[in-house]
Amino acid sequence: MSFILALDQGTTSSRALVFDGDGQVRGLAQQEFAQIYPQPGWVEHSPQALWDTQFACAGHALKAAGISAAEISAIGITNQRETTLLWDRRTGAPVANALVWQDRRGEPLCAALRGGEHEAVIRERSGLVLDAYFSASKIRWLLDHDPQLRLRAERGELAFGTVDSWLIWHLSEGRSHVTDATNASRTQLYDIVSGDWSDELLTLWQIPRALLPRVVDSSGVCASTRLLGHEIPIAGVAGDQQAALFGQACFSPGMAKCTYGTGCFILMHTGTRIARSQQGLLTTVASRINGVSEYALEGSVFMGGAVVQWLRDGLGLIARSADIEALAATVSDSDGVVLVPAFTGLGAPHWDAHARALLIGMTRGTTRAHIARAALDAIAWQVADVGNAMAEDAGLALAQLRVDGGASANDLLMQTQADVLNVPIVRPRLTESTAYGAAQLAALGVGLFADRAALQSAWQPAAHFTPHIDDAHRATQRQRWHRAIERALAWAD
Repeated sequence: MSFILALDQGTTSSRALVFDGDGQVRGLAQQEFAQIYPQPGWVEHSPQALWDTQFACAGHALKAAGISAAEISAIGITNQRETTLLWDRRTGAPVANALVWQDRRGEPLCAALRGGEHEAVIRERSGLVLDAYFSASKIRWLLDHDPQLRLRAERGELAFGTVDSWLIWHLSEGRSHVTDATNASRTQLYDIVSGDWSDELLTLWQIPRALLPRVVDSSGVCASTRLLGHEIPIAGVAGDQQAALFGQACFSPGMAKCTYGTGCFILMHTGTRIARSQQGLLTTVASRINGVSEYALEGSVFMGGAVVQWLRDGLGLIARSADIEALAATVSDSDGVVLVPAFTGLGAPHWDAHARALLIGMTRGTTRAHIARAALDAIAWQVADVGNAMAEDAGLALAQLRVDGGASANDLLMQTQADVLNVPIVRPRLTESTAYGAAQLAALGVGLFADRAALQSAWQPAAHFTPHIDDAHRATQRQRWHRAIERALAWAD
């Protein structure tokens, strides 16, 4: 039997999973690592901790599966995106902590470029909105705040990478400095049309090209490692959300997935066509296979599962996150209560950093169950707003939404999602879509699958949720939700 090792390097932990030829998880290991907050708005990771925990998990997962490295056909890698690392090409030692995707220190650099022709160029070339979320402003900040780093970067002594590049560099013992097209498309330095680093964007951000890794396909052998005791090809690489899209077998235009984690990430495949959003969505590379790029529209909801965490930790309404479903199910609806969870602003399609959370519509009859129900409604409506914007921007009907992530196990939330989005919701048998997608890319990359049609047949649904409410009821709920959104916008401006 062939086995694939998937390395899943996330924001709060590193994980490794061994998949067998039937897509079953045979071994799993996970290690958390420290989050570093030097000052408000700054978020860092220790690069060494990222590597140490990820490599340790690889060994533990093999042991849990009861197999040797010689039985692994390939490695697939998926990773937190946009997080920025710089290291010495000669020694492999980091020259600074990793600046995490959540880090906002690049915002003044972005603000200086807004409102002029540069902003339009960035959007056109990269497909991304001008924001400190992406890697470019983080690299620029590092180079600006240490003149020695800029000199060394210009001399070609330093390497930049997102987390996939950092892991591959160490796995290959410095032989391979690469990134795949999905991760490259999150840097704000990559031209999604030409499929290469953009000299125009590099000049605009004042970043030397000598820093950058070589861009490779998402599927196909790009490096190898001997560190596990046997030479194993690295044959699949993708950013976490694109890996989940692939793991959900969303290969055709109009197919979409939503990952319900701390936030919610919704991606719709648009095929080889680049769909330009008019509603603040991102255009990103879904995958690049055999040199052919395919694309997706992406929308992010900042507060998904984090809403439930707030009810648990902030308000004490529930003891465990899993308790919310039973509590919310004790009432038939929220009785007019609306929660807009704009605790850190609103993402797509509103993009209002000054929006703030509100809980409105309460009466003396409001109970904790109504608030719990309003919280689930809020998650579902945020996803629905993004899904509807995607369908409009792409000119594609959304036939169904495939779901994964922790909150996708909540049947009440999934039924609510089907009702407000008005499309069927499908939860797969295997909800480890991110790691599974990396494994599938690697399996395809070493020829264990002939093509994506074979991967499609391997994907298996486990639960379907179909819309139950009528159009009039849905329209009334939507109007109430948007009235509440209007009251939350620009509150902190």
